[in-house]
Amino acid sequence: MKVKEISIDEEMKNSYMDYAMSVIVSRALPDVRDGLKPVHRRILYAMHELGLHPGKPYKKSARIVGEVMGKYHPHGDQAIYNTLARMAQDFSMRYPLVDGQGNFGSIDGDSPAAMRYTEARLAKIAEEMLVDIDMDTVDFVPNFDGTLKEPVVLPSRVPNLLINGSSGIAVGMATNMPPHNLGEIVDALVHLIDNPDATVSELMEFVQGPDFPTGGVVIGYEGLVDAYTTGRGKIKIRAKYRIERDKIIIHEIPYEVNKSNLLKKIAALVRDDKLKGIADMKDESDREGIRIVIKVKRDANPEIVVNQLLEHTDLEVTYGIINLVLVDGVPRVMTLRGLMKEYLRHRMDVLVRRTQYRLKKARERKHIIEGLVKALSIIDEVIAAIKSSATVQEANTKLMEMGFTELQSKAILEMRLQKLTSMEMNALIEENKKLGEEIRDLESLLSDETRRYEVIKSELLEIKKKYADDRRTEILKGEIRSRSVEELIPNDKTVVILTRKGYIRRLSMGEYRPQGRGGKGVIINYGEGDLPQDTVVANLHDHLLFFTRNGRVYWLKAYEIPEGTRRSRGRAIVNFLPKLGSEVIRVLAVSKFEGYLFFVTKKGVVKRTLLSDFSKPRSTGIRAIIFDEDDELVDVKITNGDEDIFLFTRYGQAIRFSEDDVRVMGRTARGVRGIKLRDGDEVISAAVLGEGKYVFPVLSSGYGKRTPVREYRRIKRGGMGVRNIITRGAYVVKSLIVNDHDEALLMTKEGMSIRIRLSDVSVHSRNARGVRLIKMNPGDEVVDVAVLRD
Repeated sequence: MKVKEISIDEEMKNSYMDYAMSVIVSRALPDVRDGLKPVHRRILYAMHELGLHPGKPYKKSARIVGEVMGKYHPHGDQAIYNTLARMAQDFSMRYPLVDGQGNFGSIDGDSPAAMRYTEARLAKIAEEMLVDIDMDTVDFVPNFDGTLKEPVVLPSRVPNLLINGSSGIAVGMATNMPPHNLGEIVDALVHLIDNPDATVSELMEFVQGPDFPTGGVVIGYEGLVDAYTTGRGKIKIRAKYRIERDKIIIHEIPYEVNKSNLLKKIAALVRDDKLKGIADMKDESDREGIRIVIKVKRDANPEIVVNQLLEHTDLEVTYGIINLVLVDGVPRVMTLRGLMKEYLRHRMDVLVRRTQYRLKKARERKHIIEGLVKALSIIDEVIAAIKSSATVQEANTKLMEMGFTELQSKAILEMRLQKLTSMEMNALIEENKKLGEEIRDLESLLSDETRRYEVIKSELLEIKKKYADDRRTEILKGEIRSRSVEELIPNDKTVVILTRKGYIRRLSMGEYRPQGRGGKGVIINYGEGDLPQDTVVANLHDHLLFFTRNGRVYWLKAYEIPEGTRRSRGRAIVNFLPKLGSEVIRVLAVSKFEGYLFFVTKKGVVKRTLLSDFSKPRSTGIRAIIFDEDDELVDVKITNGDEDIFLFTRYGQAIRFSEDDVRVMGRTARGVRGIKLRDGDEVISAAVLGEGKYVFPVLSSGYGKRTPVREYRRIKRGGMGVRNIITRGAYVVKSLIVNDHDEALLMTKEGMSIRIRLSDVSVHSRNARGVRLIKMNPGDEVVDVAVLRD
């Protein structure tokens, strides 16, 4: 046996491509012609073969599933049943294709009853998709085991793809097409037939937009224009509601939103105090429709509550439209005009094949009728030839020798004696005449494209007359101002705490009550083994800039940080900044991107950059500073351009120099030397003189002081500076510039926290250790300090 060597890379590539194309063509994407995936098409065809037409008795769903699985779709029975059930759901399909009897699921997400309990038959509109399928209008291919034939596509007199939409995920691609109103689609198709060069804009005069089975309101007309002109676009679907005094009554919800999950989400948000102003909620939905009643608290504004509901729940959802379909077996993203053109092309092909089939049958019948008429005109000779024949084959041969064809001879031999009457003779002559007229009409139809389009148009208008209904979804074409979250959130002050393990939360200022110097403070939970990394006081509308140790910066809004309590740990910051690639060392609150950012590294390198260079957020962050591999970013400050800058070291040194000593540089510059460090020392923080009139250094031992800034004379950058504080075996946690009326927030390794008035902290010289700021347990130490100011 000869062994063929192949590359495993090549084999994996080819196998994966085969699998991908199989998923794309045979499972996930709809055909542009009938809008169906193979499983939908096989279910409808199997039901057609079972004779489950409208008006006929229902059959058990299990019987249908068995027929589909055994003959056409060799996959799981539950997958087939779920597809069958969805085609029967009036909240999933704008025009259901299956007429179901029994429990086929609900908008609350309830599963259909077992297939042995439910029954089904074709819906009337589904029968229109199968009309003429027996007239050679579509191609048939062998089924999975080659014992039967199944259609490649259905004739689809109904524009199913456009009226019912489709969704599916293939390999590396997906489709998500919304349903539309049948009447509007037919009107647009008729206009396109009459005006082949019609633009998408013209077609949109007929097609207002999607028409979802659950109604709702579509917002974002520009997204619709994008979807119809390019094949891709985004819209928002909003619930329909009305306000009655202190009640919000929701009577339509967005498409594909699970009502039960929606109610649970609202209840959870109310419980977590993220939705304020709601006193009670009831689901009064019944078979008449959806009715969710939300009672608003007496002191709440219903409009604000509605805005919060739309902001935080699925009462408003984004729907991404992707018109990806199979065109001649190839996936393509189509415009509205393209989809309609392909459907009309399919209907033209069906009409041509149907006409050719009918023409063929008419010619065959006319040929036989002509033989019968001829035979009757010489009936005595025909009878004599038949009587003199010993066998049927001999009689057939004699008739063919008399000028009849084999088909005519067979028809003559099968002719009943009643045909010999003059009445029957006249009937044959009349039928022959009508067949001639029919053949000429069919030949004319095949040669006249304009007339064929008229036939397609009349069929579409007939479909519209039989099945069109009123639009359910409202389309808002006017410009809708996007609701700003800031409009819903008061711009209160908040404390944002980031821990060294990357957990972040914000606390209300009410969590901290001012205490006198030396107090015990209140407990702040950081999680076992965790410590605070940075604490910043901000307004909820501020931008928070997150600077990482490796010199990158990321953005969040302060209100995007979840509010916690002193006992909660918060959430991992990677939940909000998933592209974060390094530890965050500093958080800055920015209300306006004006002024400068002043960067300081551990080795004393400084750099000044325009704050406006950081005004355009990116999810992946941007580079803020470049430095040597053994260096890292330790502090960032906001300056106004003419400040005095202070740098503070771990072991008690400080330097003061003018901001003008550092020229403005780009984001990717390296910077210049700010302070000359002694061996083993490093910069731990920076400060700006404009922030106050005292230097406030805090030691890990809990001691600190205030020293007037005048004791720190200004020198040129790059010097060694002067003494800042006597450390006595401790180290400087942070040094800040403060005022008398400021307050400070100190946090310890064991989770203790104290808020003190800085006016209670004694003023000492640079060569002093200061006073005790917080009483700590043995082994505990201060790990972070933040200043609180109005």
